[in-house]
Amino acid sequence: MIETTTAKRPPEPDFDAITDEELLVYRDAENRFRASGAARAILGEPHPGAVIDWQEIALPGRDLPVRVYRPAPTGDGEATARTGLPLVVHVHGGGFVGTAAQCDWTNTHLAARLPALVVSVEHRLLAPGSPLANAAEDGWDVLDHVVRHAARWGVDPERTAVFGESCGALISALTAIRAREAGLELTAQVLVNPVSDVTESMADYPSMTQYAHSPSPAMPLLRFFRRLAVPPGYDARAVSPLYADDLSGLAPALVVVPTQDAVADHGRRFAERLRAAGTPVQLSEYPGAKHAFLTLPGVEPQAGAAQSEILQFLRTALAK
Repeated sequence: MIETTTAKRPPEPDFDAITDEELLVYRDAENRFRASGAARAILGEPHPGAVIDWQEIALPGRDLPVRVYRPAPTGDGEATARTGLPLVVHVHGGGFVGTAAQCDWTNTHLAARLPALVVSVEHRLLAPGSPLANAAEDGWDVLDHVVRHAARWGVDPERTAVFGESCGALISALTAIRAREAGLELTAQVLVNPVSDVTESMADYPSMTQYAHSPSPAMPLLRFFRRLAVPPGYDARAVSPLYADDLSGLAPALVVVPTQDAVADHGRRFAERLRAAGTPVQLSEYPGAKHAFLTLPGVEPQAGAAQSEILQFLRTALAK
């Protein structure tokens, strides 16, 4: 839910020195801000043609919150009930911080204008004892659950897409690979400023060097992200889509890259690997845009154009 009380954004901590306790305090305060009415000036106002609701999905060993976006009821309800809505499973960015509520602007537009059912995964955030593998499991389990119970959710399982930003795009890419392995045929995947490499080579890209500390101090944050994502002794390639053994036979992809972003080359390289494997891919770059620009329409002028491109890509892909 959106908090009506005034929330203040906390100062960004020193990610090279942050303690476990400080992480929990910081992300709690930051997520309260992102879910507050005060953040709307930055994060954008929801589309009035969508209804938003928190639900919980019962999964093995845990109940997982999801933020559900539906088109507002219309006179076509009977036809929609017969055919089922397209399904978009979304994963927010942030990794160790973030909430589905920060993406209300784009997800309500998708729900209202495609129209579609959008299910945004409030995954387990990265933390000591909760690595990236947990978040990736949440992304897959939500997709699998909703598709297996398609009639209950009112969706058409043959028109299903995954969509994410940053770490959420990483999770969405892993989900698309797992869907292929499970025989679940996805219709599309949308990956916005994806992190695709969490191995030791994560920083070995020109964009990492160019934008390591400007326009934001990305490198300390990404070092901290990797420490949480990949515990000692864990195979980082298992959660790095760029290093997947086989990227063929995946759903057609739209890869959106803001150019003033430390991980811009992660998106470019992943698009190259998809194309080389024969998976249809569209790489779309936004010159001058910064990381997380899609979720910041109040300060990033290209967010609207990117949202429109995503909407058109999914509308074409999900058309029956």
